[in-house]
Amino acid sequence: MNYWLVKSEPFKYSWDQFVKDKKTFWDGVRNYGARNNLKAMKKGDHVLFYHSNEGVEIVGVAMVVKEYYQDPTTEEAAWVVVDLKPVKKLKKSVTLAQIKMEKRLANMDLVRLGRLSVQTVKEEEWQVVMELAGE
Repeated sequence: MNYWLVKSEPFKYSWDQFVKDKKTFWDGVRNYGARNNLKAMKKGDHVLFYHSNEGVEIVGVAMVVKEYYQDPTTEEAAWVVVDLKPVKKLKKSVTLAQIKMEKRLANMDLVRLGRLSVQTVKEEEWQVVMELAGE
């Protein structure tokens, strides 16, 4: 299993809306690095759901339920989506400030590649985030 992080601005698509929808396709990615990460996602992979701009915190865990396919919001063949479903809200959100203060997360994509909307998460990083979340 691989681990990932996706970013969403809560005013556009929040964790609460995601839970209400029960499933969504992750669209709107227009960066080749993020697109390549979507293409690498496999069914069953776990995904951290990060609120960007407002809150700037990891709030929940999702799961990949369908691997990449053509983004239905565009006819451009370069862009793809995956289907995600919510798994659980974290007991405690993990803020970007906490992540930046945690030495074990110094090399996390969220710290190094802050603007990338779909990121890889190493297993060790996942475990530290879960620890910080009280999971």
